[in-house]
Amino acid sequence: MTAGLMCAGTLFGQKAERKHIREGNTLYGSEKFTEAEIAYRKSVDVNPRSVEGAYDLGNALYRQQKYPEAAEQYQLVAGQSERLLSENRAANALRLAQVYHNLGNIGMQNREYAKSVEAYKQSLRLNPKDDETRYNLALAQKLLDDQQQQDQDQDQDKEQQDQEQEQQQDQQQQQQDQQQDQEQKTQEQPQPDEQMSQDNAQQILDAFLQDEKDTQEKVKKAQAKQQERRRTDKQW
Repeated sequence: MTAGLMCAGTLFGQKAERKHIREGNTLYGSEKFTEAEIAYRKSVDVNPRSVEGAYDLGNALYRQQKYPEAAEQYQLVAGQSERLLSENRAANALRLAQVYHNLGNIGMQNREYAKSVEAYKQSLRLNPKDDETRYNLALAQKLLDDQQQQDQDQDQDKEQQDQEQEQQQDQQQQQQDQQQDQEQKTQEQPQPDEQMSQDNAQQILDAFLQDEKDTQEKVKKAQAKQQERRRTDKQW
């Protein structure tokens, strides 16, 4: 009886899962991607391990440009690649190829070109005839090369800037060291003795006073001669 109930419950779950997936597919075909997402989420709620539900949900999210959420669903499907290929390689290989193709496109949107290249390569391994994936791979590889070259140029520019900054700092340090040496030499030079300066000033003052005294004596002598001459003139 228990086994019968379990079997009945499994069948009921499978029917509910299929019902929601069919509803989602109808809505997806009408480009009602938001409504389709809701339907697919119901199918995943019924069966969290549903590969078809995760794949369809990823597509609905992808068409709404909800790339991180879509990538999460695609990764769930990719994680079961080995089992899917062992069960039905022909059909599931095409489905997985589309999963990796979309993961490559999401990587392109995020400028994660290395991830895109690997995803497109994996997609082509599963479906070598997909020309769109082959074109996207070539484009992703070109963008990756450009990105790597740009990163290399930026690294070289940064290295050059660091070297120039280091040289500038060295020059500034040398100038500071030279200035400090000059200031130290100036401080170490003997300063003129204060008493000696006072003696020099006194000598200059004494010389000035002596000159003034000599001048006054010369004036007095000249005045005396003039007076003597006047007295002589009167006697005549």
